[in-house]
Amino acid sequence: MRTQRPGRHELGQNFLIDQKIIDVVVGLVADTGGPIIEIGAGDGALTLPLHRLGRPLTAVELDGRRAARLASRVPPPTEIVNADFLHHTLPSAPHVLAGNLPFHLTTAMLRHVLHAPGWTDAVLLVQWEVARRRAGVGGATMMTAQWWPWFEFRLVTRVPAGAFFPKPGVDGGVLTMTRRTRPLVEHADRDRYQAFVQRVFTGRGRGIDEILAAPRETRRRLREEGVPPTALPKSLTAPQWAEVFRLQRGSPARARGVSSNRTARRR
Repeated sequence: MRTQRPGRHELGQNFLIDQKIIDVVVGLVADTGGPIIEIGAGDGALTLPLHRLGRPLTAVELDGRRAARLASRVPPPTEIVNADFLHHTLPSAPHVLAGNLPFHLTTAMLRHVLHAPGWTDAVLLVQWEVARRRAGVGGATMMTAQWWPWFEFRLVTRVPAGAFFPKPGVDGGVLTMTRRTRPLVEHADRDRYQAFVQRVFTGRGRGIDEILAAPRETRRRLREEGVPPTALPKSLTAPQWAEVFRLQRGSPARARGVSSNRTARRR
């Protein structure tokens, strides 16, 4: 059996060693289609089984020594790239992201991913609390609400700290993100929509009515869409956020059409 080398502390390296979790991640990736880009390949715990899927695979690894060792173990056409993912330009062509993200860089990496074009699906192992918040468990966060019109987030499973080496101080979680084929808000409105969500989350009031100071007609339409006057920003669903944004802009209500949007994987 190959000896697992400890990760470098300054790089926040905690490597996945639990075969069951490896199988979960690889299985989720196998259900997608297209080339794969792995984030943080490490010693290849995910790289090798991803390679066996028989799809084009590029693994990005910051640690030059590990990248060189892994390159000697994985045959073409899989490519090992020694680079910092936060400064790595992702292709505009459709692809799938997968990886075990350094816990201390999870938020920065997620922001990099969400701003990147092209990818259709992401299967990521992140810090447990981050996974819960991004998936909207217990209520949506501002970051989740700001990106919901274009992506779906799903919490798959909790990953115990013992599944990593060295063992981190917190558990992890498998999070999937899928790009919507039909956005709930037009891409041209993204900046306005995200600024609107921020204003609502930081606004004063005991519910959405008070926060928005909405006119009577807007309040009536919100009731029709199941949004009570005391609803908090975190309790709104993705379609409801899109509808509130439209109503505040004075656009005709289209919540029923929005609600029927579904995310389809590109296989």
